[in-house]
Amino acid sequence: MNYLTAVLPLLIGAAADCAIGDPYTMPHPIRLIGRLISRLEVFVRSHFAGRLRTGGVFLAITVLFLSAIVPLIILIICYSISLLLGAVAEGVMCFYLMAARDLRDESMKVYKEIDSGDIEGARKAVSMIVGRDTAVLDEAGIIRAAVETVAENTSDGVTAPIMYMSLGGAVLGFFYKAANTMDSMIGYRNEKYADIGRFAARLDDVLNYIPSRITALAMIVCAPLLGLDVSGAYRIWKRDRRKHASPNSAQTESVCAGALGVRLSGDAYYFGELHKKEYIGDALREIENEDIRRANRLMYAGSALVFAGAFIIRALIFGGIIC
Repeated sequence: MNYLTAVLPLLIGAAADCAIGDPYTMPHPIRLIGRLISRLEVFVRSHFAGRLRTGGVFLAITVLFLSAIVPLIILIICYSISLLLGAVAEGVMCFYLMAARDLRDESMKVYKEIDSGDIEGARKAVSMIVGRDTAVLDEAGIIRAAVETVAENTSDGVTAPIMYMSLGGAVLGFFYKAANTMDSMIGYRNEKYADIGRFAARLDDVLNYIPSRITALAMIVCAPLLGLDVSGAYRIWKRDRRKHASPNSAQTESVCAGALGVRLSGDAYYFGELHKKEYIGDALREIENEDIRRANRLMYAGSALVFAGAFIIRALIFGGIIC
């Protein structure tokens, strides 16, 4: 494999994501993984009654295996025909694994509804990208939820897949994305999911541990390039990066809060139940609608820096220098 075909999948994936984002009218492999998780959840609850932790491990291993083996078989066939066909096929897979454009588009729907003065429309828009209950949110709460989602998913939905694809191509990317999708669907720490989703949640924590920290540092480096507060980003990251039940979520949230000079997180309702959460950042000013746009710019800048590093790593691993 030469350097061009080595990096072509990442280039195709990134270019397609920036240009068109997730295609809602086409079959999406991540949605298929989601359906698989839902059906296996029903199976596990029926056949592992009283042993939901064991069932949760079975569910996770099954989803991970199928999510990796299917793209592996497809790529083996395509690469056996020609390197170019394999690289293009892998590029299409990489495109499905990147979510920067989708994250930007969905959060900007919230921005537009707030800008037009439609609070109910903004609540509905933000409910599509957050897991918390949105009916009780005022305008500031809606904006805060959108900013938090962009900040947190900069790692989960954008840079972590890029990092795993640079190391193991689309196959490892799908492995990661399957784990992350399971965490978002069954990884809740409530009575319904505490047992069945325990393994998936812990696995997602492990897989995101390094990417979230690399992403946080990349965002700090990029903050001054966007006219944001780099010293605040670093200070709040150092102080508040562990203020979350997840070991990873506050890494990028704290950078974003410090860079913007606003306070994020705090108590939130999930499935009608109040969850007490620490604040992240200092309220140097009131959060405003424009912060959604600023958070997206920081997401793109940090992701671009991570992509540059992933590009080099991909070339080294698959371009013939190391192997």
